[in-house]
Parts: sequence; C-alpha cells; structure tokens
Amino acid sequence: MALVDLVMPKMGESIMEATVLKWHKQPGDHVNMDETILEIATDKVDSEVPSTAEGVIKEILFNVNDVVPVGTVIARIESGAAAEQPAPPQAAPAPQPVAPAPQPSAPVYQQPAQAVATTGGNRFYSPLVLNIAAKEGIGMAELENIPGTGAEGRVSKKDILAYVANRKNGAPAAAPAQPSTQAAAPQQPAPQQPAVASAPAPQAQPEVNYGDNVEIIEMDRMRKLIADHMVRSKATSAHVTSFTEADVTNIVKWRDKVKGEFQKKYNEKITFTPIFIEAIVSCIRKFPMINSSVDGNRIIVKKDINIGMATALPSGNLIVPVIKNADTKNLLGLSKDVNGLANAARNNKLKADDTQGGTFTLTNVGTFGSLMGTPVINQPQVAILAVGTIKKRPVVMETEDGDVIAIRHMMYLSMSYDHRIVDGSLGASFLTAVANELEAFDVNRAV
Repeated sequence: MALVDLVMPKMGESIMEATVLKWHKQPGDHVNMDETILEIATDKVDSEVPSTAEGVIKEILFNVNDVVPVGTVIARIESGAAAEQPAPPQAAPAPQPVAPAPQPSAPVYQQPAQAVATTGGNRFYSPLVLNIAAKEGIGMAELENIPGTGAEGRVSKKDILAYVANRKNGAPAAAPAQPSTQAAAPQQPAPQQPAVASAPAPQAQPEVNYGDNVEIIEMDRMRKLIADHMVRSKATSAHVTSFTEADVTNIVKWRDKVKGEFQKKYNEKITFTPIFIEAIVSCIRKFPMINSSVDGNRIIVKKDINIGMATALPSGNLIVPVIKNADTKNLLGLSKDVNGLANAARNNKLKADDTQGGTFTLTNVGTFGSLMGTPVINQPQVAILAVGTIKKRPVVMETEDGDVIAIRHMMYLSMSYDHRIVDGSLGASFLTAVANELEAFDVNRAV
C-alpha cells in the first residue's frame, strides 16, 4: 500500500499558515481525485482542499480550529491504485529513502544563534503569533530574539508557545545568542539568571464592567483576521496619504451614453471600476516602483500588474479579489473580471487563488457615500488608492474666452503609500497621473 501525503497548500506569498475549519472526510472514508477533503481559512478567504490521490483516508493529523503551517502534512491517503497491484515475489528490504531520517525535534531555545541570525530585525510575523505575543506580554524586541523553525526563520505558533512555556517554567528569556565554548558545562545553574524578573509572566486581566446598557458582540473569525491584518500593516509600513481630485465628467457622460449598448453587445454591465483600473494600470507602467513590495532591505519590483479591488461580502466584511495581469486586458476584459469577482464575493464563491498575488489595490469608498478616505495598505503591497463618491460641484474652468464657472462631476482620490520606499514626490506624481488619465478620457470612445 502506498501512502500519499496531503499537505497544507500554499495560499499566497504572505500567507504562512491556515486554520482547519471542517473535515469532509474521516479515516476509513474513500476519496476520489480532486474531491474535497477539508475546508481551511486564511486571513484572505475560506477555501476547500481537494484530494491529490484516489484511495482511502488513512489518518487525519490535525483537528478543527488547529492552525497549520503551509507545507505541513495534514492527512495521509492510502492509494487505491497501489492496493490493486500484486505483491512482489520476494520480500524486498524497505527502500532506502524510507529509512528513518533525522526528524526536527521541538525547538531548543538554549541555542538560538542560527535562527536569530537569519532575521535581520525584519522578520514576518503571522497575526496568530502577534496575538499570542500580545496576550503573553512579549514585546517586539523580545519577539525578534525568539528563534523560529518556520520558513526563512519565521516564528511559528509552536515556537512561541514553547518559548512561553519555557519562560513560565523559569527558563531564561531569549536573547541574541553568543556561541558557547562550554555547552556541556552544567556547573553554572541557569535559574540564577535575572531573565525571569525582566520578563514577568502576564497577570490575569480583571473583569471589565461595561455597564448595563450595552450589547457585547464577539468578533467573528473573519473580523479578527481583518483586524490583525490591518494592525500588522500599520506596524509594518510607514503610512503616508496624498490627495487630489479629478474632473470625471467625460467618464460619467460616456458611461451614461453607452451602458445600454455595452450590456446588449457584451452581456456585461459597465461600471466605473474597470475604467479606474484601466487608468491605474496605464500609470503603473510609467511609475513601476508603485508596483512593488519590501523584503527586508530589498525592493521587489513586480513585472506583473495584478490589481486588487476591495469588495463587500454579505457579512459586511471586505475582501480583496485580484484581477490578474490587468495590463493585458482591454476595457471589456476588465469589466468581465470585475463583474465576475464581485458576484463571486457576494455569493461566497471566491476561490483561494482569486485573492492571491495582488500588486496594487483599488478601494471605492464612494460606494458608501464617502468623499475620500485614508486607506490602509494591503500588505505586502506598498500602495492603495481610494476613490470617493462622484458629486456635481461648481468648478472654475479655463476656456478660450476666459474663466467660467461650470457644473462638473468631481471625484476625490487619495492614496496611502509606504514611505520606506515611496517618497512623497513619487506618490504624489503617480496619484496626479491617475487623475490626469481620468480627466483625459475620450467621451467619444467607441464601445
């Protein structure tokens, strides 16, 4: 019998773990190729994990609500194809690759030098790890010195829980390790170190009295994840927001004129969103640094232009599906993607891949009546642009006969950007270019 490992899939470049929501299969159940075995959740979206083989579920390695790092084996499938093969005539010795290999043991925090050396002070921490650190009174300086066994030296849930347990048992707090020349010398007892006094165990929080005339609502899982994502973004990026306005009268007139013909011809509604995305893409080509991310001291400039669009879920929460390769699509293609992703979000039909790989985000705060906003950067991107509601306003316009006051459709634009790599000149120049692109829209454009 051949055993096939089912691993926690990679859900995106910034997602290092996922939560098990529900098992659809149990040990002993038969499963077909690509049949759903379990549901998982990340801070982006809920998703189904399909089987990678046909056979029988041999064992399940994690429970519901467990948080599992990507790449970890979560279940094993006994391949049905292998079961039908006749046994070999000779009892062959076990294949060499199956011979017991050294398995990673639980983290040993007395020798953290190698793990700490890889951090450079700029490690990524998952929302779960940050939550545990906050609850246990572990500051960022202390967190930086906890060795990680995850990818690229990241601190996993197992690492921080083991560290907390060691600390409560009186073990020294993690510190930048010095190579020991007498690792085996037991003469100097560690408990005499003052580490416990410098990092005391957290005290139980007193019960809070909110008064009688209140309603207490527990955050649902999605709201907790969104909260963690937003707080982590503020802690990661140096947020700066620039503002401008655009005269979008030509866009409004053109859409009013062609929306009936557009839907009849292509069976698609034409909204403002694909027009905004088209302008953003055009300007990203001129300012490619806006389409990047930060990894430590390195700037990763993305060649693909994948535009995320903030979309409301039925619950009222927001999610950001991504239009992949937006720079390769015309207005019709963008309209199809915008409509398709928005409908999938409203009906809870988004796939995990639909929210991955974004390089720049657009959020339309005008949908909710706001004139403008100061959006929070969608990590690991470096900029997010918000468009406000379109309103008619009296505006001074220059004409051949002099200045006149005219009623125009005006819209505010605001962009938050990461000041670590996007300076004010670049951020303001890009935002102004988007506004100019919108104002230059051809009112006589063919459908």
